[in-house]
Amino acid sequence: MRYGYFDDQAREYVITRPDTPASWSNYLGSTEYGALITNNAGGYSFLKSGAKGRLLRLRFNSVPMDQPGRYFYIRDREDGDVWSASWQPVGKPLEEYDSVCRHGTAYSVITSKYRGIESESTYFVPLGQHFEYWRLKLTNHSDAPRNLSVFTYCEFTNQWDTFQDQVNLQYSLFIIKGELTADRLLRVVYHDNLSQSGKPADPNDQAGKVWMGLAGAELAGFDTSRETFLGTYGSYQSPRVPLAGQCGNSLAYGDNACGSLQADLTLAPGESRELLVLLGVGEAREEGARVWQEFGTLERAEAELKRLKDFWHSRLESLSVQTPDEAFNHTINVWGLYNALVTNAWSRSASLVYNGERDGLGFRDSVQDILGVVSAIPDEAGARLELMLTGQFANGGALPIVQPFDHHPGAEPPIAEEEFRSDDCLWFFNAVPAYVNETGNLAFYHKELPYADQGSASVFGHLKQALLFNLTRTGAHGLPCGLLADWNDCLRLGFHGESVFVAFQVRYGLLVYAEIAKSLGELDEKRWAEEQIIALDERIQAHAWDADWFIWAITEDGIVYGTRDYPEGKLYFNTQVWAVISGAATPGQAEGCMQAVHDQLATPWGLMLCAPAFEHTPVDVMRAVVFNPGIKENAGIFNHTQGWGVMAECLLGHGDRAFEYYSAAMPAAWNDRAEIRLCEPYVQGQTTYSRFSPRPGNTRTTWLTGAAAWSYFSATRYILGLRAELNGLRVDPCVPSGWDEFSVTRKFRGKTYRIHVQNPEHVCRGVSRMVVDGQEMEGSLVPAGLEGDDHQVEVWLGNPAAGQGAFLLG
Repeated sequence: MRYGYFDDQAREYVITRPDTPASWSNYLGSTEYGALITNNAGGYSFLKSGAKGRLLRLRFNSVPMDQPGRYFYIRDREDGDVWSASWQPVGKPLEEYDSVCRHGTAYSVITSKYRGIESESTYFVPLGQHFEYWRLKLTNHSDAPRNLSVFTYCEFTNQWDTFQDQVNLQYSLFIIKGELTADRLLRVVYHDNLSQSGKPADPNDQAGKVWMGLAGAELAGFDTSRETFLGTYGSYQSPRVPLAGQCGNSLAYGDNACGSLQADLTLAPGESRELLVLLGVGEAREEGARVWQEFGTLERAEAELKRLKDFWHSRLESLSVQTPDEAFNHTINVWGLYNALVTNAWSRSASLVYNGERDGLGFRDSVQDILGVVSAIPDEAGARLELMLTGQFANGGALPIVQPFDHHPGAEPPIAEEEFRSDDCLWFFNAVPAYVNETGNLAFYHKELPYADQGSASVFGHLKQALLFNLTRTGAHGLPCGLLADWNDCLRLGFHGESVFVAFQVRYGLLVYAEIAKSLGELDEKRWAEEQIIALDERIQAHAWDADWFIWAITEDGIVYGTRDYPEGKLYFNTQVWAVISGAATPGQAEGCMQAVHDQLATPWGLMLCAPAFEHTPVDVMRAVVFNPGIKENAGIFNHTQGWGVMAECLLGHGDRAFEYYSAAMPAAWNDRAEIRLCEPYVQGQTTYSRFSPRPGNTRTTWLTGAAAWSYFSATRYILGLRAELNGLRVDPCVPSGWDEFSVTRKFRGKTYRIHVQNPEHVCRGVSRMVVDGQEMEGSLVPAGLEGDDHQVEVWLGNPAAGQGAFLLG
């Protein structure tokens, strides 16, 4: 069933039915002032931190999952009928109520029609500001005048710390106050007595202040008490004040606060009126008044919306494609990158599911997230990379979470040895060269950066220390220890248990390190890395191959997981694909283990993390057994890893299979079958239920997932084959054999490359000819430094012998 469509020209997803299988959301704002909004105007807002700075409340894990939100209630003053400008929360019958939501790049527009009145609600946070706009346009399409009252509604938190607001009620129900200022702005504040006492030692003792104002009509009333507005036995669906027709001018004093501003309008037939709401952070009498004076007009709001669209659309112009697959085009041209940009900004800190339990940047997640955005925002990616490098300890391990708002490089307290995870800093070998190759900034490797706890090193030194961290923590078979966990947090091997996945990551890191060393002229370091690879390869071949595939891991007490003889989890996805990506697998092993993946782990909805599911394995060895079979790490389809399967198949030249895997996990491919996936068809979800579940294809925990970066990275670098290298732009596609041609426009180091690829022999991979600006070129590298800013590149596929090999450093 289809609930909407992609409008790539406007860079929007258009939801044509409001009764979506789940709340379909969008992100507004920035890492300074962020917000979520759904197709029914649900969601919340926060300053810097979704856990410690949440100013608008959301009730998590409720039905619906997105209430409360940012509502406009509309009342017909003639007959008392009340509806909302979004279908929910009032929820009029859909035979009488029409609603369309356009989710765009950091804005959303909801247009609804009911009983001759059309409403258009636009929500966004202007660039660089700590406030949000709600704009409402009402049009009377009936043949008689209409007397209407409009009531805004949002629910303020009593304390911006979500734990204090939602759990510690014996305290937080007694600290909030609301009032109307002389400037006709709502002022809502907790700890008002502390407003003038300076910055307290304990952040929980600071005063939290928000303000809200209405333009476009006279203020006919207000409420700051939630209980007054909703009524003791009211609800968001049937709130007392709109049903009664008049705000009570209530002043919150303890209990709970809300933001309701009333406007009374009379619309002639065909007439339109617009209202504007501003809601922001700061003292209403000072910051609120200043912002209101500068931004509180419809003309300024329109200008800010245009500026916002221009900003975000320019970020999406780093790469655009035209291929035979429309779903792939939607993904690459708009939503794949936008999803990656949002995930890079917020890591896993704030969504309709993440409720503050991850307050900051999860280290390994955030390093990987850089891969999805480095070509679009290289300068910001570099800054984020530097931040994460300063989260590495001098011993080569890492902080589990880096909090940009409270991070102190060189002075972070060390963590216990048993708390280190084995994979954290190994992701630098993907992210650092991706940034250097995108920018051509080879000097970045020499940049001196502090460690989290003490001392400093060049970036190259940080990379060496990451390798030494794992090479000096090995188990009985000489393979790297899994420590607290490798990428799979459910794996419990014992501190000295050995992770084959991490062994492959270390091998990849050593290969990358050797190439970097060669580029820097550090030949001793290159030789060291190559010697380590030889030694590691011997141990991998001796202990990690199980005739048809690579094992999973070896516990501290010698139990081997991921073998043919083990009844549960016998085949583990990560070790097969990383054996190929790292180059550890021989050609025969690579083909064999990837065939096992296809035969045992591939499903119509994506690639399972392992199989069979865990049901009887002890929980102290494999915590995945706590999950229902077919979900998350327990033989579910973990979407974070899907790009790795695509990459491995592309490395083997299997373009048809790579695209089969990519399409199975591509949200846009499920747009016409949204009732299966349930969640948004325009962004990635963390986990999809597999065939071991009674509901295969259901997808959960959208937006903030490593799947966003790896999906975009694998599609652009491996399927399309556009890889930045120090000396230029590599064009080495691995596509379905049925594609006759495709076109890509790629911006790279300030120049535009218009690339047209033809596939007359219907191969998957292998460049047989390339012409750049009319000149024949050898190989598949478009050299950097060509004169001019706009270049035409013609590529022909047809040389299968060139269609295999490693895609290192990018």
